[in-house]
Amino acid sequence: MKKAKHTERDELRPEYRRSDFPGGLVRGKYAKRLRDSSNVVVLRPEVAEVFPNEEAVNNALLSLMELARATALPRRRVSRRTATHH
Repeated sequence: MKKAKHTERDELRPEYRRSDFPGGLVRGKYAKRLRDSSNVVVLRPEVAEVFPNEEAVNNALLSLMELARATALPRRRVSRRTATHH
């Protein structure tokens, strides 16, 4: 029994030519879409060193949110009676 040749068309090639893309190449074709609707956040290198993965970043931010809520001063409501009228 002979082995079938492995020639799938959707395999990646080691090199591509412009003629492989009949519609042409466009730099940044999806950049605006990503910028407008993506939830990707780019961290500064010094911040990324401290947080090894997505879970670590989310845990730190959730802890910060809890701390902010717990220590926030209650908002004062301005009473209409105490406001000065001219």
